[in-house]
Amino acid sequence: MARETSRERRERVAAMQAAQKRGERRRLLVVIGACVAVVAIIGAAVAWAIIGEQNKKDEALANISGDVAAASCDPVTNDPASGSSDHVGPGTNQPNVTRIQYSTVPPSSGKHFAVPAVDSRRVYTVADAPQIETLVHNLEHGYTILWYDRSVEKEQAASFQALATKVNAMKESANKFLISPWDPSYGAFPSGKKYALSHWSADVDQATGKVGTQMGHRQLCGGLNTTVVEDFVKAHPWSSAPEPGAA
Repeated sequence: MARETSRERRERVAAMQAAQKRGERRRLLVVIGACVAVVAIIGAAVAWAIIGEQNKKDEALANISGDVAAASCDPVTNDPASGSSDHVGPGTNQPNVTRIQYSTVPPSSGKHFAVPAVDSRRVYTVADAPQIETLVHNLEHGYTILWYDRSVEKEQAASFQALATKVNAMKESANKFLISPWDPSYGAFPSGKKYALSHWSADVDQATGKVGTQMGHRQLCGGLNTTVVEDFVKAHPWSSAPEPGAA
């Protein structure tokens, strides 16, 4: 057998190296293609999930965006208000006060606990709702609260979440809109009413911060309606409260 020359050996090695590189390129392209496919699948899944979630929110809002008259809402009431900076309960000079009997159902002003609800929740359930006295402090800070009868908690859960997101995006709300169950031990809603809005307004001297004339606002409804809530918040914005600058 003839001995392989140096040139032939170099050519054979070069051919082997070229074949190896082609193989590596093919494997790299296969890996890249697989990665692109995985990313595309993940992207499609995420997009589908986002679209699906948005569709759920749209459907939830659509369920409560019908005829305003069908919500059977009473006219907005204007209540005499008091209790600004009147703190009772834990951390105050009246630590043994654990409950306040408010003059209206639900309250639109009044004495309250020293610390408001300041977590990121905007929709509460019966299981995790703050005490009424805590939420009245939120009213003092410019919040509007939608109170609901406990019997509708499960059926309206999706609508509550969608409504809270929509209303908290309004400039009149500035993320100060809460939805929470009403505690009937503080007084029953009138017959046929399942929802109630409340807000605490006041004339405040901007130079001194002194609170002048105060007024509470309430509206009770038999059904839940987006337009009713939006109109109430527009008429009674966060900035009209006794202490709008507080959290």
